[in-house]
Amino acid sequence: MVTGLHHITLGCSDAARTVAFYTRVLGLRLVKKTVNFDDPTSYHLYFGDARGTPGSVVTFFEWAGAPRGAPGIGGTHHFALQVPDGSVLRKWKRYLTDRGVAVKGPLDRHYFESLYFEDPDGATIELATQGPGWTIDEPADALGQSYRAPPSEMLTTNRDRARVTADTYPEEVPERTPDMALRFGMHHITAIASDIGRTHAFLGELLGLELVKRTANFDDPESAHLYWGVSGGRPGTLVTYFERDPRREPRARMGAGQTHHYALAVPDDETQGVFRERLLAAGYRVSPVMDRVYFKSIYTQDPDGHIVELATAGPGFTVDEDEHALGTGLMLPPWLEAERGRLEPYLQPLEAPLWDPQVVG
Repeated sequence: MVTGLHHITLGCSDAARTVAFYTRVLGLRLVKKTVNFDDPTSYHLYFGDARGTPGSVVTFFEWAGAPRGAPGIGGTHHFALQVPDGSVLRKWKRYLTDRGVAVKGPLDRHYFESLYFEDPDGATIELATQGPGWTIDEPADALGQSYRAPPSEMLTTNRDRARVTADTYPEEVPERTPDMALRFGMHHITAIASDIGRTHAFLGELLGLELVKRTANFDDPESAHLYWGVSGGRPGTLVTYFERDPRREPRARMGAGQTHHYALAVPDDETQGVFRERLLAAGYRVSPVMDRVYFKSIYTQDPDGHIVELATAGPGFTVDEDEHALGTGLMLPPWLEAERGRLEPYLQPLEAPLWDPQVVG
């Protein structure tokens, strides 16, 4: 079975700028500094919690100088990181806006509250609270069985720009405080589909994720929005899709700030093999099993062409570095180690702040 989210991988145009933003601004840990195994003259950077736990990991291929991508059908719209509650969410708003980061929200999403902002390459990041959860409008044993329209009063409140802008933490937040640590990992990943029924056949019926909510995009109520997850839709397991009309919505454009793929977690090689055979039997193209050192992967595509990876939970990022040293050295896979001298000149030096779990993790 799928156990939740594993990671999301995006493109960035400047590795040093990306490291500075995700470590110094957001406080994630750089848990692995390695190369793109398929293009080893460029970086592959992994950020996450203290150990790079599956579900906490955001990774980047460096495509130096690449133009910006754009969301659309067959691509990801945004990814969301978890915060515990509305007070911490507003503290993040004050902290980010005081640093010149444009923030939208907080917005009431009925099942959680959200802030939205962009990273230096334009990728949309959401911070989402852990509750109140899916059972606010239907019982746990009936999740996802019927359509739930967004409450009209909530839509009206979210459109009150003056109220939303004024809704922030009442005091200055000069530094991240321990309660702001993004230690809980991702909340969800949201992609865009042209036919939500086909998407459900892929995620729900083929991959076995639970459909936990049928609703509409709260910013575009004419667009369906479905949520799938594990364990009743526990944050950190959620994949959501907006349905958009392909006559009006363009296809995603790959580039900096756009997602290359998202990965779902499976517990072990055996489970991964079962899914590979299931996907092949259903007519999907699937890669061979690929050794990514820190996990093993297979790759397929959703019905609109978005690359979806199924990645094993282990062996994890401490397989080639001690936990206290994660992200401090350039780690190459064994088959590239002999080429270190050739590869290093292509890679700009990168530094991340020392990891202090008492402050940021």
